[in-house]
Amino acid sequence: MSEVSSEEPAFNPRPRDPRLADCLKDYPPSLFSERLYRSIEFMERYSIELAIDLLRRLDIIGALAEWRSAHELCHVLRFQPRFSSATAWILERLIETECVEARTDGDSRSYRLRHPPWQPQLAHLRAIGLDIDPSNARTLDLLERAASLYPAVAHGEQSGEQSLFGPQGVPLWLNYFHNDNLTYTVNNWISAVLAARCLTSQPKLRILEVGAGAGSGTETLLGWFDERGLLPRLERYLITEPNAFFRRRNQRELSTRYRELPLEWSAFDINAPWDVHGVASGEFDLVYGVNVLHVAKDLLFSLNQARFALASDGWLVIGECLRPYPNQPIYPELMFQILESFTDVHTDPEIRPNPGFLTANQWRRAFTRAGFARTEVAPDVDHIRELYPHFFTCAICGQNTATTNDPESFRS
Repeated sequence: MSEVSSEEPAFNPRPRDPRLADCLKDYPPSLFSERLYRSIEFMERYSIELAIDLLRRLDIIGALAEWRSAHELCHVLRFQPRFSSATAWILERLIETECVEARTDGDSRSYRLRHPPWQPQLAHLRAIGLDIDPSNARTLDLLERAASLYPAVAHGEQSGEQSLFGPQGVPLWLNYFHNDNLTYTVNNWISAVLAARCLTSQPKLRILEVGAGAGSGTETLLGWFDERGLLPRLERYLITEPNAFFRRRNQRELSTRYRELPLEWSAFDINAPWDVHGVASGEFDLVYGVNVLHVAKDLLFSLNQARFALASDGWLVIGECLRPYPNQPIYPELMFQILESFTDVHTDPEIRPNPGFLTANQWRRAFTRAGFARTEVAPDVDHIRELYPHFFTCAICGQNTATTNDPESFRS
């Protein structure tokens, strides 16, 4: 098959639907700006260009002359079996370019090349993204670093964790998970706004945050709680993070900024029984986490553990990167597909049919099965996706109404 490709299409996103403003009226007006809209559209396009580049760098094009599944491609190309998830993501990402087509036979999905893709002009396109907003460099740097590692991970020469969380990778994560990063800080804000709304009538606030990273989500939550007059009710805030480097950085920065607040720090594994970390039944009014629970090994187990930690009227509030429609590939996944913690999870046909990010309905079903009441997804992503199918973030809340104090009842 010829390697002559069609001309690269121009980056020309459609105008933002004005009805989005009404859907997002509960959030700070500056948050969902035209810059954010164009930045997200740009990241979607840039991830497609990177996927095209990876199609060639991984020599996948020649193997797509006939129908093959991601598992079959890994076998033919001698990739590690666990790389099949990343392979499938690359191919699903390229279906909208029409250079790759897919078909589904039962539980199996196969792919075939329709025509060679265009030659991506990554440097030219990157300049466009930085012109939209210079802070986009934070996301672009991490996307590019992750993409550069795909061949080595595919061939088992190194793991994604070793490379992305090594000396070169950690600074990129710190820049990405930062409130100066336009495309990421929206995750923190949506979560904080919903948490404040859930806790408006709570007389006291005892908070457990899981997977706090370097602290950008904590920083946003504290700032919003301060603005809403909730901080005087704060009796305890336990901030947990398993990565020692991130945890120390979080503690260093926030303990200096909020000297008067009852902040504590600890390591924490959401996949282990939470009482082994010293968490008692009914100890907290809020369990909070931003972009954490989608990587829980057993999602229902971790949701049950969160409910175990909550008082009888307490709330679980999580912010999550969202898949608007089932199996829809989205740009942040390029960073995570080579991480075993992202792909090596228990799947469930109802709540998590595939590793990675969930849809709003899957989160609703998961919260309900874990015994939470008054489950809500905010903003109204079901309506928003009809106006804008690239809206990728939401917050989910559920209230604990259980009265049992038996830890074993929460471990199933």
